Amino acid sequence: MTLLPIFLKLEDRPALLVGAGTVALEKIASLLKTGLNLQVVAPAARAEIRQLAAEGKLEWTEREFRPSDLDGNFIVIAATDVPEVNASVYREAVARNIPSNSVDDIPNCDFFFGSVVNRGDLQIAISTAGESPALAQRLRREIDEQLPEDLGPWLAELGELRREVLSTHSRGEERRLLLHELAQREICDSALCSTRQLARTGKKSTRAIAGHVALVGAGPGDPELLTVKALRLIESADVLLHDDLVPSAIVNLAPPHAVIVNVGKRCGSKTIAQEEINALMIEHARAGRSVVRLKSGDPLLFGRAAEEMTALEDAGIPFEIVPGVSAAFAAAAALSCSLTDRDWASHVVFSTGHHAQSHNREALPALEAGTRVVYMPGRDLALLAAEWLSEGLPADLPCAVVSRAAQPDQKVVHTILGELGSVAPAAAPSLLIAGWAVRDYERSNSAEGSTQSAEMKFAPS
Repeated sequence: MTLLPIFLKLEDRPALLVGAGTVALEKIASLLKTGLNLQVVAPAARAEIRQLAAEGKLEWTEREFRPSDLDGNFIVIAATDVPEVNASVYREAVARNIPSNSVDDIPNCDFFFGSVVNRGDLQIAISTAGESPALAQRLRREIDEQLPEDLGPWLAELGELRREVLSTHSRGEERRLLLHELAQREICDSALCSTRQLARTGKKSTRAIAGHVALVGAGPGDPELLTVKALRLIESADVLLHDDLVPSAIVNLAPPHAVIVNVGKRCGSKTIAQEEINALMIEHARAGRSVVRLKSGDPLLFGRAAEEMTALEDAGIPFEIVPGVSAAFAAAAALSCSLTDRDWASHVVFSTGHHAQSHNREALPALEAGTRVVYMPGRDLALLAAEWLSEGLPADLPCAVVSRAAQPDQKVVHTILGELGSVAPAAAPSLLIAGWAVRDYERSNSAEGSTQSAEMKFAPS
């Protein structure tokens, strides 16, 4: 059975209900909310129905059903406890082309009553085509529990803004995108509310643009650390090309229609060349699709953004860059330490494990005056430790390896430079932070100079 879900406008329209018992009373409760003019025909009626008739909320005719009762009605419901009467009502309604429903009698129904969740003008109706009203009611309760209570007032405000946009903005793609943007925003009462200002000015919204590429930072992996702009671009993308280290919780924010491709290169294994990634971005953009190139952390830190920007420029493809929360900052937050310190660290050095083995010998004390942040330090830290020790860094320099920073399974390992080579391999993505700025955290959280592991717990996001 194929049904078309529709919502009928019934206000001030005539409707007939045959029956005035318990089943009929249940239908009356939902029917009267629509504002229709309800006529009830039945030889006897429950006290509640008689009271509604006395209050003028419906009209009750105290007799048996006659086919002529159907004339002039918009819809009809048969709710008696006599199957023959319900079937007769349905046959006569069909003969007059009046949509009819016989309660709990699937063959004698043109439409079914859904189980409805209400939030003001927002209605979510669930139908099982009459197969299991109990299941529909269960689903209604589950949905009702998950929907915010203030959706109704918010929808009313959104409706006002929509009418304002329709009356002040010309029809077209820009107006359509603006309306979709408003439907994703909070609305406040202030005249300075950014959502209200957007509705009035029509300023270009943050949406993925056809034929355009956005290099977007996914942050360290916690969806709550995405920027608002990054989230809106991901949610409106046609194509999502993501690094291997971007977790599924963020990738799954893309719309159902989006083409999602993992273009990551991990642990030295290159399943796709950089030239192929560049070609994918250009191909999809030239096909008129909105492309989000989603990079772990910040796109401008060790994400090969320079190569991708050059390729896009050479191909004449417009692009933008959306910064993300760098994994270095998430790792430092996990340590509760500042990367700079007035007493211990006047600068920060960012590097990758491949380039951290510096051949540029820097004289002390400037060598120790900064915090060193090494992205992707590798699984064997012994060589890196040996290089730094040969540069003249002290063996007791505090170090911390932070694995999967800001994610639920984040892990932090504290050590010193002299013992760094004995640290067990960490789960990717990981960072190494070294410098005296880490020392205060070590003093308060671990024994001085020892190697410790602390798994940080997070509430699910």
